Amino acid sequence: MELLAKLLLWQLLLQQSSVCLYTVPADASNPESVVVSVLNISGTLGSQAVLPCKSYRMVWTQDRLNDRQRVVHWDVYSNYYGDNKTERLCDMYSAGDQRIYRSYNQGRIFMPQNAFIDGNFSLVIKDVAESDEGTYSCNLHHHYCHLYETVKIQLAITKNAEDAHQYWDGEKPVIVALEGSTTMLPCVNRKQIWTERHSEEEQQVVHWDRQPPGVPHDRADRLIDLYASGERRSYGPLFIRQKMNITNTAFAVGDFSLRISELESADEGTYSCHLHHHYCGLHERRIYQVFVTEPVREKKVVNLTTHNIAPAVDPNVVRGHNVINVIIPESRVHFFQQLGYILATLLLFIVLLIIVVLVTRKRRQRGYEYNVKKYGEKDVNLKEFTVDTTDLTQYKSEDIRLDYKNNILKEKAEQARSFPAKNIDLDRDFRKEYCK
Repeated sequence: MELLAKLLLWQLLLQQSSVCLYTVPADASNPESVVVSVLNISGTLGSQAVLPCKSYRMVWTQDRLNDRQRVVHWDVYSNYYGDNKTERLCDMYSAGDQRIYRSYNQGRIFMPQNAFIDGNFSLVIKDVAESDEGTYSCNLHHHYCHLYETVKIQLAITKNAEDAHQYWDGEKPVIVALEGSTTMLPCVNRKQIWTERHSEEEQQVVHWDRQPPGVPHDRADRLIDLYASGERRSYGPLFIRQKMNITNTAFAVGDFSLRISELESADEGTYSCHLHHHYCGLHERRIYQVFVTEPVREKKVVNLTTHNIAPAVDPNVVRGHNVINVIIPESRVHFFQQLGYILATLLLFIVLLIIVVLVTRKRRQRGYEYNVKKYGEKDVNLKEFTVDTTDLTQYKSEDIRLDYKNNILKEKAEQARSFPAKNIDLDRDFRKEYCK
């Protein structure tokens, strides 16, 4: 009972230590999840383009093995016979029976039948002998996920029951067993990837994304999802789903290429092929830059002979008018150049308008100057003309005496006596003299 209690205690310690030996698989945040390739694909308008996405790794093509992906086997390294060799003792698949390699060990060594359910892969050895001494290794393999774990245990045999014990030598546990007794070499791993199969076909998926020009990766449009179980999901309008497809046998042959029929200019962009196995944590991504070009038109070459004979006119050929292609640059430099011409012309017009306004205002302030003298005219002296004046002295000498009642009447009378001035028509005399 004391020996059995020690074995159970040692088994618990190994369960804790075996966790550190596990290798973490790649996931979305793992540096191993990298872009596999980046390709540029160019196709002509109206043709079919194939975006190659192939992966022949076993991890993508071994679904036909069903549940034979997980396996455990025990090996022993012994120098009992002096040959220092490693020998395979037994192995077991998760969906199969145990296989013992030597007939000597039939019925003597075995593992629990429910190892892949319970997570206990310990090896039981009955009637241990000195030939069983050596270093044993418990190897767990997941071929589909490329996971490998190993636990090593040192077994020593003693003939004294008091010397039977277990200890840690700094690298691995050491079990000293009594000869002829039954010994269990512990190997326990209850991680989910070993104990539960899950549905690997549902965990394995390939999907295609498309990024139109200028759209970042996190806003890409999902095109197709295809699971290893055969389930297919297509997204987008009906014409997109009809022209972009991958084969149903993609997981059987490892070919996940996307075929795009009748290329159009709208099909340009960045395409991504994602291969995922969420159960194993495996991720692959391939990027494709798709460009659509115009088809090259065939040019008809006419061989001209040295004779002055025109080639025969083909009645089936329709001759069109000569067309002159004018290429207008669309750069910003050309736009600013034309704008500069327009602004310079407008500025010149404004300057001229200001000059005209200033000159007109200056002439209005100075007034118009006329030159009376003209070439070919005769100078006229007004002194040559005689003026006939009436002698008014006689009227001044007369003394008219009148009696007035008041001064007002007197003033009125004086005003009435004053003689009006004689009108002298100088223009008439001037015209007479000028006509002579």
